[in-house]
Amino acid sequence: MENYSHRDIFFLIFLFFFSPSSPLASSQPCHVVDKEALLQFKKAITSDPSKLLQTWTPTADCCTAWEGIGCDASGRVVNVSRPGLASGDDFIIDTYMTGTLSPFLGNLSFLQLLDLSNLKDMRGHIPPELGRLSRLIYLFLDSNKLTGSIPVTFRFLNQLEKLYLSDNFLSGSVPSPVLESFISLSELGLSGNQLSGLIPSSIGKLVSLTKLDLHENNFSGHIPNTIGNLKSLNFIDLSDNQINGSIPISIGGLHELVLLYLNSNQLGGSIPYTISGLSSLQFCRLSENKLTGSIPASIGMLPKIQRLIFENNKLSGKLPATIGNLTTLTDIFFSNNHFIGKVPSSFGNLQNLQTLDLSRNKLSGPIPPQLSKLQNLQTLDLSFNPLGLMGIPNWLEKLKLLQLMLARTGIKGQLPNWLSSSSISELDLSSNALTGKLPPWIGNMTNLSFLNLSNNGFYSSIPSQFKNLSLLMDLDLHSNKFSGNPNIVFSKNVQNPLGHFNSIDLSYNMFTGPIDENVGGQPAMDSIVSFVLSENPLGGSIPKTLGKLSGLQVLELVGNELSGKIPIELGNATELTTILVSRNKLIGSIPEEVLNLKNLQVFDVSFNQLSGKIPPHKAVIPVSAFMNNPGLCGAPLPPCKHFI
Repeated sequence: MENYSHRDIFFLIFLFFFSPSSPLASSQPCHVVDKEALLQFKKAITSDPSKLLQTWTPTADCCTAWEGIGCDASGRVVNVSRPGLASGDDFIIDTYMTGTLSPFLGNLSFLQLLDLSNLKDMRGHIPPELGRLSRLIYLFLDSNKLTGSIPVTFRFLNQLEKLYLSDNFLSGSVPSPVLESFISLSELGLSGNQLSGLIPSSIGKLVSLTKLDLHENNFSGHIPNTIGNLKSLNFIDLSDNQINGSIPISIGGLHELVLLYLNSNQLGGSIPYTISGLSSLQFCRLSENKLTGSIPASIGMLPKIQRLIFENNKLSGKLPATIGNLTTLTDIFFSNNHFIGKVPSSFGNLQNLQTLDLSRNKLSGPIPPQLSKLQNLQTLDLSFNPLGLMGIPNWLEKLKLLQLMLARTGIKGQLPNWLSSSSISELDLSSNALTGKLPPWIGNMTNLSFLNLSNNGFYSSIPSQFKNLSLLMDLDLHSNKFSGNPNIVFSKNVQNPLGHFNSIDLSYNMFTGPIDENVGGQPAMDSIVSFVLSENPLGGSIPKTLGKLSGLQVLELVGNELSGKIPIELGNATELTTILVSRNKLIGSIPEEVLNLKNLQVFDVSFNQLSGKIPPHKAVIPVSAFMNNPGLCGAPLPPCKHFI
């Protein structure tokens, strides 16, 4: 949810002021003080590419001829609306304006709405003179490059209902006197700045507040207990700060709250039992904190909850069975905590659940078969739990899963045949004890975009049907016993624009080569970023066509029994950051074009048969990366000896 609710207000007011039948349509010419203030504002603008201020000329009446200006019947300016992002039924305007906010704006003493949001390039401080706008109701200066602090003079804006200063470079603390004066404020958006210090306890006096957005700042200290006084709140986002302490018990009094985001802070303590009082809550994100203790059973009393995101904390104990009462839930993210016990069978009641992520906990099996009732479930991630599954439950066939993640859950045996007719697009069965051949029916899993079978006991070659995986983009088969030639992988079909590899890891197997010389010319390979084939008895040479892979960043060919020279063409793969080709039988010199790749960070050619002088290079490469090549010399190895 973003800070665009004020756009609707802007257009309603805009249409109201500019309608010919508006009771506030000006019958008097623009007041001279207001006109001069606006011309001074225009004077401080150095770039206006979309000519938002083109009609603002000294000879025209600012009430009737200037775009974005609205006046009352006496000719006083009450509306200045020149946002950089505006839209209607049949138009969208997205532009910018460069300049500063003129202090003369403070002379618009009848102003009720000031919208200079989303101009992207408005710089400098917020003029303290804006504090003189005592009639101001709406102030939108968000999405600019404003610096400095929030003026303490804002304490005089006691009629303000909506204030958005989000997405600037504001710093300093929020002055407590300012908050105390905002008795009519309903929406406060200060997110995306560099504000710091405590959240003032005086925030509890903003009893009309419905939206509080302070996310992505540097606020510290505790969440004030007075937050519980804000009975009208329906949106709180305090995420991405440095807030510590515990979640106040008083938060349970916010019966109108729909969204609660406290993630990415340093909150400790337990989730308060009073969470049951949040009877309107739909979205709850407490992830990336240091929360401890059990999830209170009272969580089962949230009748409208849709998303629970508690991942990356230190929560423990058993998962409360009362979660099964939350039939409106669509997503559960409890990954990376310390939960124990079994997955409650009551989770089978969550008829609207689409995502269940309980990965990286200490849960035990079996998985309750009641989960087979979750016909809307798309993602099931139970990875890295000591479930002791033995096999992949057959009842999973009844679901319409798109993502199935069961890494390190104790699975043994072979892949079940029902996978061949599934619609799964992401499958992770890594770090288990699966064995047997990769079945030919793997080619029927044509929706696969991600496949991880690493750290198992698979053997056999890659079946020819593998080429049918035309959507596959990420493949990890490392640490198995696969054999045969891997080229079937590189030459698989694509389904443009999809199915082009992002990553391949076939390391620590028994694949034999040579690698297809045209590997870099295969359509499936043209977007690859990471290519790892280490620790396979491939033989042959490093294909020159790898230089065609313009997006390749990581190339690992360690211990592959490769011979021949390092191809100079590798220097054409300009995004390479990592080249590991140690423990092979490479000969010749190191090409200067390869060692001087602009992004190169990691390079290792040790334990080969290379010779000649190491080319001068900018990357910091340790001596060990060149060791055990008897013919190599030059920095960082000892200098070359010249013989006459």
